[in-house]
Amino acid sequence: MTQRITVVPAPGRAVPDPEAGDLLPLEGREVADGAWWRRRLADGDITLNAAPAAQPQDAQ
Repeated sequence: MTQRITVVPAPGRAVPDPEAGDLLPLEGREVADGAWWRRRLADGDITLNAAPAAQPQDAQ
């Protein structure tokens, strides 16, 4: 199973999404983690949007 990450374009960047065949939307998108997205991250074209970790129901 492929790991999924949520990526958001860096301000002022238009980033193609090769899987979807369009540009990455400003609000970001969940994509398969792979070399393409890791290169975009290294180049500063995108940022990772980490969702906050879920809190257990009984945590206070």
